[in-house]
Amino acid sequence: MARPSPLDSIAQRRGLLGRLAGRGPAGDAHGAVCAHLQALLNTRLGESLCAPGLGLVDFADVVHGFPASAQVLVTGIRAMVLAYEPRLCAVQVRLVPSADALALAFEISAKFADGRAQLRLRTELSSSGRFDVRQL
Repeated sequence: MARPSPLDSIAQRRGLLGRLAGRGPAGDAHGAVCAHLQALLNTRLGESLCAPGLGLVDFADVVHGFPASAQVLVTGIRAMVLAYEPRLCAVQVRLVPSADALALAFEISAKFADGRAQLRLRTELSSSGRFDVRQL
């Protein structure tokens, strides 16, 4: 019988089987959700042919109505998290002050759906149109 390779044990800890078995480093769920939200928020509406509702409106489309249009982004971020991140519930998004005058900052707070923890993230939309998501 062949010995399992070290890569097999890594895949079991970090992959789907590891998550189903409840293994993996503590806090890994926070990092995984943060990375997933970064990918989601940097997807623009219409980029995915198989999921036409996936994505946020392009910032260039709403910048002309700023600051009132910031609410469009708040609503879009919340809807996207609720629709495409099933590990989270009770999602709240609010506009927060940013140190960079050319960036919009948002705070995302939510609970994990399994009730084990709460998550607080800060995301900034830079002038380049990219979201940077990090844990608070």
